[in-house]
Amino acid sequence: MQTIAPPRPAPSRAPGPLPHFADILRSESCKLRTVRSTFWAVAAVVVFNVATAAVLGALLPAHMSAHEKATIDSIRVSLGGLHLSQVVVGLLGVLVVSSEYGTGMIRATLAAVPQRRLMLAAKTTVFTAVALVTGIASCFAAYYAFQVFLPAGDSMRTTLSEPGVLRAVTGAGLYLTVLGVFGLGLGAVVRSSAGAIAVLLGVLFVPSILVSLLPQSWQDTIGAYLPMNAGDTIYSVHHQAHTLQPWTGLGVLSLYAVIPLTAGFFLISHRDA
Repeated sequence: MQTIAPPRPAPSRAPGPLPHFADILRSESCKLRTVRSTFWAVAAVVVFNVATAAVLGALLPAHMSAHEKATIDSIRVSLGGLHLSQVVVGLLGVLVVSSEYGTGMIRATLAAVPQRRLMLAAKTTVFTAVALVTGIASCFAAYYAFQVFLPAGDSMRTTLSEPGVLRAVTGAGLYLTVLGVFGLGLGAVVRSSAGAIAVLLGVLFVPSILVSLLPQSWQDTIGAYLPMNAGDTIYSVHHQAHTLQPWTGLGVLSLYAVIPLTAGFFLISHRDA
């Protein structure tokens, strides 16, 4: 008698790359939002931007002449808190990667996600989304806080419909995001929180100090392409001499961020955890 073997079950297919990446995104999102440093960093960015704008709007006009008010870039003034919040966002970007290396948790992460570059891509995506939302929201909040605290009828009042204003406020949020990604890339390369933070602050601030010691002609030529000088043109309404155009400047800053991030994607597959 001939027996008919039961049909074999079809082999289960491994999940495709997109569902797997979605799972990694959820994991990285959970890690980022459950760490206290994320909450305090986001809160610090909002407080620095909004509080600085409110104080400047309430106190600065009384100490300025009519000519100064007519010539000053009031949008740049309202975004004065970026001088503090930019450091916070950069540090948070570093910690997103380096903190796991410091605690040794990176071994558990890589055991769960052997595709190292996919893991780093998920970290970058989640952090970029958080930095973008926080940066743009806090910059718009700062702009409106400045307008609210200005005296009634003050000549420094503006609206978002005026030329360059919307671009400057939105660009300030993009500026913070790029700085954060710059920090994340450095964290992926250096893998030490202290070392990456030192490199971040050194790259942002030291070149400007050194260039200021050079002859004026050299300052005019080189200074525009330094990270800070190039990036902050995006949140200026009045273009200054010897500086890049707003979007060009943000593009140059983005190149500074892309270099360590690309190096991080290369090195993460060629080094031990």
